[in-house]
Amino acid sequence: MRCERCGTDYPSEYYFKTRSICNQCYDKLSPEERKSVVEHEPIARRGKMRYPMTTTAFTIDGYQVKKVLGVVRGIVVRSRSIFGTIGASLHTLIGGNITLFTELCEKTREEAFEMMVKHAEEIGANAVIGIRYDATEIMGGVTEVLCYGTAVVVEKTI
Repeated sequence: MRCERCGTDYPSEYYFKTRSICNQCYDKLSPEERKSVVEHEPIARRGKMRYPMTTTAFTIDGYQVKKVLGVVRGIVVRSRSIFGTIGASLHTLIGGNITLFTELCEKTREEAFEMMVKHAEEIGANAVIGIRYDATEIMGGVTEVLCYGTAVVVEKTI
């Protein structure tokens, strides 16, 4: 698949935020440009899998694992803007929840989760079990968030 903005070829939809714009190009869009993109639906909602078929446990009540397809993951690398860092630094003087960072963390985790679900759908899974998150600071102000789990095919038990 090829991104219509940068022209980069990718092996699958896993690398796309929409059907035609890759994750990297989408992240560079202004809020106004993002609104104008018709296909702005999150990638995890475009496929067949739904969030109830994902769990941190290794079983899903009422379902039996029929086939294990392997590890799936979603990776997002994010940096803080200088303005966000300054605002958050000032907020630490007051104390309490630093909402600028909380929102950034939540958005990053959600994107990594959606990428993992999309990866699972691409290999034929209808559920993901054993979901975990991991975060690593790559360099000052740049953090990698990894969401991973085991892609499986499950069937409802009788």
